[in-house]
Amino acid sequence: MEDLKAIRVFLEVVDHLSFNAAARSLKMTPASVTRIVARLEEELGQQLLLRTTRQVSLTSAGAVVAARYRPIVEAFDQTTDDILAANRPNDGRLKINAPLSMGMRLMPGLVESFRLAYPRVSLDVQLTDALVDIIEEDCDLAIRVSGPPTDKSTIWRKLCVVPRIAVASPAFLGRTGTPATPDDLVAPHCLSYSTNGQPETWVFRKGGANRTIRAGTTVMSNNGDYLAGIASAGGGISVLPDFIVHSAIDRGELVQVLPEWELPALWLTLFYPPYAQLPPLVATFSDFCESYLRDLDGLVFD
Repeated sequence: MEDLKAIRVFLEVVDHLSFNAAARSLKMTPASVTRIVARLEEELGQQLLLRTTRQVSLTSAGAVVAARYRPIVEAFDQTTDDILAANRPNDGRLKINAPLSMGMRLMPGLVESFRLAYPRVSLDVQLTDALVDIIEEDCDLAIRVSGPPTDKSTIWRKLCVVPRIAVASPAFLGRTGTPATPDDLVAPHCLSYSTNGQPETWVFRKGGANRTIRAGTTVMSNNGDYLAGIASAGGGISVLPDFIVHSAIDRGELVQVLPEWELPALWLTLFYPPYAQLPPLVATFSDFCESYLRDLDGLVFD
């Protein structure tokens, strides 16, 4: 860092256009600042600053040096901060990606609890139901609620199982009748979770029996909360994670359909870029996240 000292002092003088003001900002004497800048000019063989009794201004050479060195110094400082933060388990900044429904329901409490425990950590939480490329998005980690991972370009950590259930409003079932088996489901009544424009496929299991039902295309969405809202309003039957619908069930807005039939659960998984070793701060958040989620309803830990 000593090699950059002269450049840092020079840039401080440029920012203030004053040796005295730069000296105060750097907590140095004006004579030291003047001496360091003069030595830099000697090393570069260029006059960088014009000094008068009233002001300091850049020469054309000084403007070129300032323009070229400033981004280098800023990048150097950012890289140094990133390296130091990566080795501190309780200090730094984390960029996290999470699904929208989970983000709105679970992340506020998780983030606030984490901030209380680790006040020197800053969090940038981005919410989207799309499965983002965490390498391209430059995320430290992504939280996903999905099937078992198949992505081989990342590393992951399974936190828990997220049960799914079929739900509908009492009014809808009163109007259409309560299905006794999956075979009673009618596609136009089945609200489809979809991220690709194709209807969802539901697989119901009971004992050794399996029933595969293709949901309808009348209502499709890539957001579970929206589908829960449609179901609560009497729009049909939807298969959703328990943590999205259990409050509506408690309030009587939704009821479980086909409770004797089981649906494949989802995984709540943390995805990471292909770190050679998990950075301490990322590991700290991961452990805290698992501990926090263990206290919540609608999730199942092995």
